[in-house]
Amino acid sequence: MITATTAAFCEGIQYFRTQPDEDQTPVIAEGATAIADPTDPQAVYQTLLAADALRYLTLQVTASKASGHPGGFASSVEAYAALVMLGHKNILTEVGHHAPGFYSAMFLDSSLEAMGIHTVTQLRERFRERHGLLGHLSGLIPGILAPAGPLGQGQHFAMAAARLHPEKLFPFTIGDGGLGEPYILSAMGHFHTAFPQTTNFLPVLVWNGYSQEHHSMVSTWDNERMVQFWRGNGFEEVFLVDAKQYDDQGQAGDYVDSTCFSWEHRLAFTQAVLTTMQQAAQNALSGKLTVFILKQLKGAGVHAKGAKSHNLYAHHTLENPDIVQALQTRALTPAAWALVRMNMKRAGGGPAAQTAVTESVFPVLELGTLPLEEFPVGAKQVATTAMGKLVGAVGQQDPNFLVTNADGNEASGIANINQALQIRHPTLDPLYFQAPQGQVYEPLSEDACAGLAAGLSLMGARTLWCSYESFAINGLPIWQTVTQAMAELRRPTPSTVTLFTAGALEQGRNGWTHQRPEIENYFAAMMRNGNIFPVFPTDANFIQVAYQWALSTFNKGIVITASKSPLPVRTTFAQAWQGLTQGAIVLADTPGTGQVVFAVVGDMTLLPVFEATQLLIDQGIGVRVVSVVNPRRLYRPTDVAWETCSQPDGDFLDDAGFAAMFGGEVLIGVTGGASGVLEPILLRSTAPKRETFAWKRGETTASPTELMDFNGLSAQALVQRVLALVG
Repeated sequence: MITATTAAFCEGIQYFRTQPDEDQTPVIAEGATAIADPTDPQAVYQTLLAADALRYLTLQVTASKASGHPGGFASSVEAYAALVMLGHKNILTEVGHHAPGFYSAMFLDSSLEAMGIHTVTQLRERFRERHGLLGHLSGLIPGILAPAGPLGQGQHFAMAAARLHPEKLFPFTIGDGGLGEPYILSAMGHFHTAFPQTTNFLPVLVWNGYSQEHHSMVSTWDNERMVQFWRGNGFEEVFLVDAKQYDDQGQAGDYVDSTCFSWEHRLAFTQAVLTTMQQAAQNALSGKLTVFILKQLKGAGVHAKGAKSHNLYAHHTLENPDIVQALQTRALTPAAWALVRMNMKRAGGGPAAQTAVTESVFPVLELGTLPLEEFPVGAKQVATTAMGKLVGAVGQQDPNFLVTNADGNEASGIANINQALQIRHPTLDPLYFQAPQGQVYEPLSEDACAGLAAGLSLMGARTLWCSYESFAINGLPIWQTVTQAMAELRRPTPSTVTLFTAGALEQGRNGWTHQRPEIENYFAAMMRNGNIFPVFPTDANFIQVAYQWALSTFNKGIVITASKSPLPVRTTFAQAWQGLTQGAIVLADTPGTGQVVFAVVGDMTLLPVFEATQLLIDQGIGVRVVSVVNPRRLYRPTDVAWETCSQPDGDFLDDAGFAAMFGGEVLIGVTGGASGVLEPILLRSTAPKRETFAWKRGETTASPTELMDFNGLSAQALVQRVLALVG
């Protein structure tokens, strides 16, 4: 029984309703995880109390900093409250702007006590502050399953979690402002085709008529068109609750505010949401692809309506008349606050910070010994194929392992992955290595490839995202989101690993459309995050060691970039391990007049460098060729935010080691990609004369040699520049 005594957690609540409440018993009984009956009037009433509590906290917390986004979440609270009261706590979102609402929910179920937030005062103080509750969602916050920032990412996390935890429901909210983009529906469509039994992810569309600053692009649709839209995208069950159908106040327009209804009609609307959500959840858990749609005006119950409710401005303080009026209207009695907290705390078996699937380490199977094959130095081998053999072995030992690729593995010299693991496809066809239970996921979307692979890694499973280097940029936003989340994650999880092939130098005849190595500057910038490791294997031996190392790491983003052409093997396994540890490996060192050091990124790039080396040696010039394989190790410790990462890696090549490798009179940095990856070397080099040779732009050519010539990466150009510098 809840009494009228104000609970300690309520400290900081600015307004209470003075009308006394009768003492209430929480409808989620002690030891229970959900309401027993969604049609029970007490269950409906207490769900509505939870919705109003969420609205109140969301608005007061954001107004305490005159910053943040209350409007979108406010229009979704009946759906969120219904999910919680039904016992579902693994709730995600693709809308980062719903963050203050999610934080309010985590506060109400006491999850935030794990980070020292026990009262509303502390909740207000730490909102949008460092070491507090950042403006958009992050897995750093107890009870929050995944980050949410850029639109169109939440479905990847929900689908990944659903695949790993088939017995649980993973609802995720979608804003109609982002629904106009195709990737949300297309990603779910391909996933459902590949994994038809995995339907335990439940999109919850918050259809409120507005995006951030204007009407949403689907705001003119009627209900039938919206239902058919989802059915046309493969959803078997579409549940829609429209607040307009419960309006007894004659509100204008298709989108209305349920908080303006009479109390009886508010209860009727809440009951419709609660009972319909139960149906949707049951369908999703029983094998039917299902969506729940809540149609309600954006900003319902807060300080403004429509897009004007989206965010607060500097004048929206706790003294602002609109804020004050909204808070006073939504105020609850102390007993109601205590009732809401008890229900939300008991729901789902306890606080989300203790019960959400991401609050524990997902178990991964031991891999044992991988079938590495050390090729003799001098032999020609395809590096990607050598790695593909290991990838196949990983998948055969780990059933949760998934490989994703949009452009086809065969085109990247890794057909052996398809042969070992099979492309996941409803059509069984041995000719194309297709099978319904395959472990190679091939949507024609880099966003979908990167999203599911990175999402699975974030949730605790091993994955590999394969792509052409030229096209990977289309999937990098979510990969970057996940790697940033991993840097602050409170638990270890397998690193998200990629294999980028078909580099610019191999794509001469395809022209500039397939020649976009500028992506390497993206990773060069990300290296300073502290947990990002672009790796450029020297050869087929090195790539095997690099992948073996990547599999042993946690909470990192490891980008392996290699050619699909047969190239000379230049390192042993022992040298490869040394190179990974130090960041680079010396491949050749010939004394002579004037010491020239070639710092070379990439495997194919070594061809003109070694040709130039011989020409220089013939003229008596001393040359050292260094293969730069793990440039993150070549930074100085102070250059990188490694110590702030949850799984810190503070291994860097010391000054003596750097000088021994790169010390000389002339330093020539050479890369077939963007020059940013050479930054750590150029920062530390004390060579009096330095030069860089890097990618300029694409062109259609008949051979890699011609393309390198076009970009000034020929042996002749290297020799000419060295001679000018040496004098």
